[in-house]
Amino acid sequence: MPELKDVKGIGPKSLALLNKINIFTVEDLVTHYPFRYDVLKRDELSKVEDGEKIIIDGKVESVPILMRFKASLNKMNFRLVTASGVVGVSIFNRAFLKSKLLVGTDVIVIGKLDKSKNIITASDIKLDVLSNKVKIEPVYHCTSGLTNKNMSTYINMALLMYGKEIPDYIPSYLQEKYQFLNKKTSLNIIHNPSTMEKLKEVTIRLKYEELFQFMFKINYLRKLNKKEKNGLIRTIDRDKLQAFIKKIPFTLTNDQNMAIEEIIHDLESPSRMNRLLQGDVGSGKTVVAFIGMICNCLSGYQSALMAPTEILANQHYLNLKELLKDSDIEVALLTGSTSKKEKNEIYKKLMDGAIQIIVGTHALIQDDVIYHNLGLVITDEQHRFGVHQRANLQNKGVKPDVLYMSATPIPRTYALTIFGDMDVSTIKERPKGRQKIDTYVKKTSEITEVLEMMYEELKKKHQIYVIAPLIEESENSDLTTVNELKDQMRLAFRDKYRIDIVHGKMASGAKDIIMEQFKNNEVQILISTTVVEVGVDVPNATTMVIFDADRFGLSTLHQLRGRVGRGTSKSQCILISDSDAERLKIMEREDDGFVISEEDFKLRGHGDLFGTKQSGDMTFKIASIKNDYKILLQAKKDSKEYLDNKDTDNDLLKKSLIDSITHVN
Repeated sequence: MPELKDVKGIGPKSLALLNKINIFTVEDLVTHYPFRYDVLKRDELSKVEDGEKIIIDGKVESVPILMRFKASLNKMNFRLVTASGVVGVSIFNRAFLKSKLLVGTDVIVIGKLDKSKNIITASDIKLDVLSNKVKIEPVYHCTSGLTNKNMSTYINMALLMYGKEIPDYIPSYLQEKYQFLNKKTSLNIIHNPSTMEKLKEVTIRLKYEELFQFMFKINYLRKLNKKEKNGLIRTIDRDKLQAFIKKIPFTLTNDQNMAIEEIIHDLESPSRMNRLLQGDVGSGKTVVAFIGMICNCLSGYQSALMAPTEILANQHYLNLKELLKDSDIEVALLTGSTSKKEKNEIYKKLMDGAIQIIVGTHALIQDDVIYHNLGLVITDEQHRFGVHQRANLQNKGVKPDVLYMSATPIPRTYALTIFGDMDVSTIKERPKGRQKIDTYVKKTSEITEVLEMMYEELKKKHQIYVIAPLIEESENSDLTTVNELKDQMRLAFRDKYRIDIVHGKMASGAKDIIMEQFKNNEVQILISTTVVEVGVDVPNATTMVIFDADRFGLSTLHQLRGRVGRGTSKSQCILISDSDAERLKIMEREDDGFVISEEDFKLRGHGDLFGTKQSGDMTFKIASIKNDYKILLQAKKDSKEYLDNKDTDNDLLKKSLIDSITHVN
């Protein structure tokens, strides 16, 4: 495949700008699809109301007059002769167009019409003419220094020069079955559509191709995992395991027991485990993971549990130590804060097998860490780690089994794709005694009532989380910030209670110190951004107050709500918002994370269910899991049939699809 720099017109400066928006190859360039289309259709001056948008073409009648007000502001005026009359045109900051707007030049003007002055204030001027047909113009995501016109020119030049070399990922028999146009023609149409009908036709074809390629990968990885018999084979002593389970100070739910059986089955199987353990907030996933590690240790192998924050790793470590206090299983904690002397001692014990369970942060995947016989890798809140971080830990063992934990319930539609190559264990049932958290939606004008509700809890010696979506003010936002909230809370509660803040821009050590103080009730009101979404258990925290709640996804709100209600006291969540109250009402009536995630999926799609944009495989260029679910299901079925068909094993396409899959063994 030719390089991007080989495309005529792309010099070093343009290349750097294209790289900036993740365009590195010719294929990247031609699949940089428009995010919308401007449909240009000629208006008549007499039929457009005052102040409305107008699209009109004509010829420049007068030499443009340019006025400069200051370095960053200029205005250009000229007259335009159109089929429905003469009109004045004004446009700001387009001085570079003056030399091109010669008298008699054909132009399309887009702007707003001031009927009383007979002037169009233009937002854009195109050196073109409208035919009697509709003109459909693609609009691309660009970056500073790279215009929409540049992007269109580069894409069309690449298609002209190398269009036939762009790989087509749909097998020929499927192209015939669905009567799809070929790849080059489809790309030409999507970047230069003549009609909306043709545009729709090729959009479906390109969406199908993207989903077919993705689902082929998912199906292939799943097949590979099932076929490989190179996992660690264990025999687990059930009597010893039951002795451990009896020490747990509560009764396991049916869902927990089922998940444990699924994990044991995977551990005893000759195939490697590749399982997701998902459950609602407070459903008891962690204890299931602990039991999985104990099973692994009873079979003579080491276990590693990686958490996204030091404070969460420390919490897991302390809970495991308590559970294993009467056993001879050695547990260690390894984080960035571990002293050099302790680290060296842990490294030595891990290498000789003296430590059977290690809990930590990304410190577990440093080069210095060498395991004796790592058999099970668990990542907590798996979406918080990058793919490479997870793979690094996975590669530390010979052939370790892998368990991912997620407290964000995934809708079925979403799980089908992002976790399509994994087995999934789901815990829906809640442990007995878990109380429902009362949720209220309040307006900003009801803040006095909210403060009174908070004060009642503080008088009971309980603690409170207060969430703000921003750290500091920005010019375009009036959202409440953590610092403003701290001032407001101090004003409301004086010096009666200690108030502190944590946010994502703080150094992790400073953040952990404040979280630890909150855990120990040295801080009574913790003001934070969503960094507390995944955090420590503070049973004494009974109130969660979320400002500008309409700015958060429902799944994120549910995660935040789950920070309270972890003790025996009745807890509450207060959502403060002056808009989108109907959507927030879902939070008032629903406490099932799976139901909420389905609602969130319907409202927002797959891109941001976790509150942070997904990276890697889930970033589709043209397809959408939410909007193209039917296409996805068909692509899944077709890709599996193609993969399983022995007659297609010698297809060059099949080989290239498999070659493109980088699977961590």
